[in-house]
Amino acid sequence: MDYSIESTPLEKLQCDCLITGVFADKSLSPAAQQLDILTHGLIARLVERGDVTGETGEALLINAVPNSKIERILLAGLGKKEALNGKNYRKTLAAAINSLKKLPIKDVVCALAENPVSGCDLTWKIRQIAEVFGDAAYQFTQLKSDKTLECKVEQTRMLAPEAEFDAAGLGLRQGRAIADAINLTKHMADLPGNVCTPTYLAEQAIAVGKKSAKTTVEILEEEDMEALGMGSFLSVTRGSRQPAKLICLNYQGGEKNAKPVVLVGKGLTFDAGGISLKPGPGMDEMKYDMCGGAAVIGTLQAVAQLELPLNVIGLVPASENLPDGNANKPGDIWTSMSGKTIEILNTDAEGRLILCDTLTYAERFNPDAVIDLATLTGACLVALGRVPSGLLGNDDELCNALIRASEIAVDSVWRLPLWEEYQELLKSNFADMANIGGKDAGTITAACFLSRFTENVRWAHLDIAGTAWRTGPTKGATGRPVPLLCQYLLDRVN
Repeated sequence: MDYSIESTPLEKLQCDCLITGVFADKSLSPAAQQLDILTHGLIARLVERGDVTGETGEALLINAVPNSKIERILLAGLGKKEALNGKNYRKTLAAAINSLKKLPIKDVVCALAENPVSGCDLTWKIRQIAEVFGDAAYQFTQLKSDKTLECKVEQTRMLAPEAEFDAAGLGLRQGRAIADAINLTKHMADLPGNVCTPTYLAEQAIAVGKKSAKTTVEILEEEDMEALGMGSFLSVTRGSRQPAKLICLNYQGGEKNAKPVVLVGKGLTFDAGGISLKPGPGMDEMKYDMCGGAAVIGTLQAVAQLELPLNVIGLVPASENLPDGNANKPGDIWTSMSGKTIEILNTDAEGRLILCDTLTYAERFNPDAVIDLATLTGACLVALGRVPSGLLGNDDELCNALIRASEIAVDSVWRLPLWEEYQELLKSNFADMANIGGKDAGTITAACFLSRFTENVRWAHLDIAGTAWRTGPTKGATGRPVPLLCQYLLDRVN
């Protein structure tokens, strides 16, 4: 979908459909008021007779607009004026585009950014139009014989006054970059494990690197990892015929000696659990165990597209976790890159094994902050559901910055404790630590494990097991937490 800023007066505007708003108290948004005058009271009559109530998420399509070059009008419910916050604004946008996308409508003008949204400026409101519309238009067709797209909308123009073109233009740039990053993340995640292998992920990272002169990409092979002493990481890939990769994207947009932000994303392209085999039902969704890695690659693309004046490193440990005669076994003990030894009590707790060596590797970049993201624990889904991602970390300032960014991006997180008492659960009689802590507090003990490899850096961990993909009839990747990460990096610039 193509996006642009539009300032043509409504009486001269030509489009297939214009989206405008109605509030729950039956008052009209400014554009709706003007359209009501141009249509001789048509919109007011529809509101008065109850065809549209203005509740959040409601949408009414007027299929014919007399004496106008605007062929259709979509009245989108904005809810109560005082309750129009970022979350409800996005709900309104989603309802609007979803009600239009299957219709023979190619050219849409969205006038919803004119409405006041609590705590949000025009740049943010314009950006959200691109993000939400791009998300709704996404459709995975690569491996289908019928590649017909459900969404017919080809162009979205966002209405903004000429006096605010700079702010609107900035929102457009940010929205386009983030929407592209989300869609790249979703596409990689939706691919099956026989296509999206560790090698394929590495190829996608290389392709992203080629788009920017400020981005370099290095791929570490298994022999490189062996030379570095990454015994924990390499223990996971023993059961796979696909070679593991450690993908390193290095974006240098800031000063040469400025400390970078390092993003680490779990890239398990398929996780059967290894010898501790997962149950069969739902195992197909374990292709999504690389969503953290995909999100890091997508975020680095957005950073480069926006040319942010920061240094950002993306690290993606990519592997498969499969049963095999050579695979990890419960009871095995491996030495990590840090020198700490790990007893494997459950081979299905493999994400932390590839992450811990990558977190140790991240120290060589002398980072200002390290943020890892992983579909790490089913316990996080049990605890928090599919609304927020879990957040844990060793630095309050970093965690609070991520919480603020999540609120702005409407990409929710909820912080969980990382107290010393939980570390006791990782004790092993035979190694420095076990790779699981028992049935209690699984999300927290997984983060406790990772914390032992981040003692020298400011670090935060995002458990995205409940938020990286949807299940059921709408099964598919969400692209989260790309909006959160992009907002956090934008906040660092500002």
